[in-house]
This record gives sequence, structure tokens and C-alpha cells, in this order.
Amino acid sequence: MIISGQLLICASTGLMLILWPACKRYGRLMNHKWRRTLPEHWTHVMLLAMAYRAMNNSVQELLAQLLAFDTTSRESNLAMIMMIRDFLDARGVTSQLFYDDTGCKANLYARIGPAGGGGVMLSGHTDVVPIDGQSWTVPPFALTERDGRFYGRGSADMKGFIACVLASLETFLVAPLRMPLHLAFSYDEEVGCLGVRSLVEHIGASAEKPALCIIGEPTEMQPVFGHKGKLAMRCRVNGHACHSAHAPEGVNAISYAAQLISHLDELGSVFSRRQDPRFTPCGATIQVGVIAGGTALNIVPQSCWFDFEIRYLPGTRPQDVTEALAAWAESQLLPSMRKVAKSSEIRFQQLSHYPGLLSDPQSSFARALAQWCDSTCFSTVAFGTEGGLFSEAGVPTLICGPGSMAQGHKADEYVSIAQIERCMTMLKNLCDWMCLDNKNYFDTN
Repeated sequence: MIISGQLLICASTGLMLILWPACKRYGRLMNHKWRRTLPEHWTHVMLLAMAYRAMNNSVQELLAQLLAFDTTSRESNLAMIMMIRDFLDARGVTSQLFYDDTGCKANLYARIGPAGGGGVMLSGHTDVVPIDGQSWTVPPFALTERDGRFYGRGSADMKGFIACVLASLETFLVAPLRMPLHLAFSYDEEVGCLGVRSLVEHIGASAEKPALCIIGEPTEMQPVFGHKGKLAMRCRVNGHACHSAHAPEGVNAISYAAQLISHLDELGSVFSRRQDPRFTPCGATIQVGVIAGGTALNIVPQSCWFDFEIRYLPGTRPQDVTEALAAWAESQLLPSMRKVAKSSEIRFQQLSHYPGLLSDPQSSFARALAQWCDSTCFSTVAFGTEGGLFSEAGVPTLICGPGSMAQGHKADEYVSIAQIERCMTMLKNLCDWMCLDNKNYFDTN
């Protein structure tokens, strides 16, 4: 028994020497100062071993894991979310999951660092756009390294950023943070920022709400302070069918839809007069993207529907357009339609809506972010993000991430390794900044 005890002590000591680089991690896992003594129980040694095994996850390895998940918006994202949850859990970071109604998709939220509110949130969406109809020369759901680039669906938009965040987690865990770090990963961003709503509601109501947010959408690591909002609508016109030889006895749904589209264009020309040179295009844009109706050439079409979108400047109301269009339809079209068929109707349905984003590019944090990115100025982007939703919930938001949207959503999507390296540098600088006493995050003086 004495020999066995001595062997146990020697084995424990040897293991401790091997695991010494993981000791600091262990202290963070247990949420108190790391200990400079041998673990008292083998359970603690096992925790150290888990930490040691997980230490050296590279960005490339993590990105390869993330790309392997087909998280097209129509599919479940749970496998990827569970992988992230397990990754965090192995490092002593507890996550909260917010499921959709089907239980097949979820948002993930986690925080590390000191208790209390404030701090910085790093956010990204887990879903990707479909590969349907695209000709890929590399496997879309696998990482291919070639010519200084990482290829794969979502590499730019935006699993590259998520991989950087996870790879940087160790840096934040061992740092003496003066404020908390929040992580937020969502679903269904690509179909109208639909999935993040439950997460936004939770964060907005939390007593430990972050003071600011960085969303890592692909901006080529150039800081972005704004983008337009988007309202997507569907209009359905129901008329009355009859033989085309007796067309006056019918209500041609396509013809009335055409009048609605024409009037929508007129309203759009007025709505777009308000302009802001910081955005491209400078004013609002309205366009009809999909239309369908009719069954045969010799039948007056009973139904027609079309989808349209309004991309609008922050601070303006796209509802001004839709309300005016509905009022015009009610007064100018429906009376003549119902003279022929009382069942005629025109209905409008909201498909999706996310607000625009307009943050202060002169805040102290914004200036710091620009410095970390070696950028002299902020800009806006034409695409939308979840930033407006976080901003409305009281979390000022900036956009900055690796890759370019010019490569996103396309066949052979990629992010350059140089962009990934720049993102890792930015996150390291962020960590250093969070270790300082930065109380006035958005002080513009």
C-alpha cells in the first residue's frame, strides 16, 4: 500500500508537470484564481487533462469543423450549435440555448469574465445560403486550402469569423478581463434575420446586457457603422376567372397586380428622395422580385401574387410606402373590381423585416476598433445584418469581420488566410482593451 501510494504521488506529480500549461486554464474553468498546488482529487486532474487536450485548436481546424455542417437555412443548425456548446463547456463556459418552435434550430448565448453588465458581445449567424444551382469546383461542405484561401460554403459568410472567435477563446479565458465577453450565435439570418429575435429579447431584458456588439459579417476587416433596413412584403390579388372570350365578365388579377406594381414604383420614387451620401445607393430602393399568376391564356386569371422589398435608410418608415399602397388599392382598385365580383380582394403580408443600423463612428470604442484594423475611416455596407435588432435592444453595434461579401453566396466561396490572421489580431487587441479600465465605451470626446 505504501508503494502504491508513492506511485500515485509520483504519477500525480508527473501528470501535473505535463499539464502545467493547462493549470491557468483550469482556474478559469473553475471561475476562481488558478491554484499553484497539486490537485487534491483525481477529478481535478481529469479536468486538467481535458483542458490540456483542448488547448491547441487552430482556426483552420475549427473552421474545417464548422464548414462540415450543412447549416443551409432550410436545415437544422443543431449539430453545429452543439459542437460550439461542447467546445465552450470543455473550457468551463456555460451556454444558453434558445430553440425555435420546432426544436430543430437554436441560438446560443454565453458569457465569460467578471459578473455584471457591460462588456462586449461578439455575434455571428450559423446559417448559410443554399448551394442549389451553383457549380462548385471544391466540396462546398468541407474546407479546401488553396492559394492562400480557405474554400467552403460559409467560409466568408460567416463561419470564418466564428472560427476566429472560438480559436481566440483561450486568450480571453486567461486574460484579467475588466469587463465580460458575450458570445451570441444565431440561426435563420439569411432568410430575414428571423431566428435571432428570441436571443435579442433575452439580451435586451437582461440585467447583464452587453454595452456594445461586434458582428463579424465579411467586411474585409474594415469597420462598418451602418446599413439600410429591409421590409419584404407579399401582395395577393384575388379576382374572378372566366373564359377570355368574355373577359369583361371577369376580374383580371394580373392586370390589377400590374397597376399595383406601377403605383409602387411611383411611391418609391417619392420615398427615395430622402438621401444620405454615406450609403450606396444614397436613397431607398424598392423592387419587385417575384411574380406569379394565371393558369392558361384563354382564362382570365383569378389570382396573382408578387413579392417586393423596400431597402430603406435608418430613421425612415417603409410602412409609409406599404400603407399608402394599401390605401390606394382600397380607394382606386377594389371598387371597380367588386362591381364585377364582390369576392375580389387585395391583401398584403409581411414576409420579413429587419431595421437599419446607424452607430456612432466617432465613439471611443469605434475609434479603437478602427485602429486595431489599421483603418482610417468607417463605412456602410449595402447588405443587411442583425445589427439593427441589437441596436434597437439597447446594444450599440458595429460590423467587422474577415472576408468579403463579393465572395459570399457564390460558388467556391472563400476567405483568405490573410483575412483570418487580421481577424485574430483584432480579437487579441480587443482582449487587451477589455483588460483596461474602459468605462466610457461610447464617449465621443
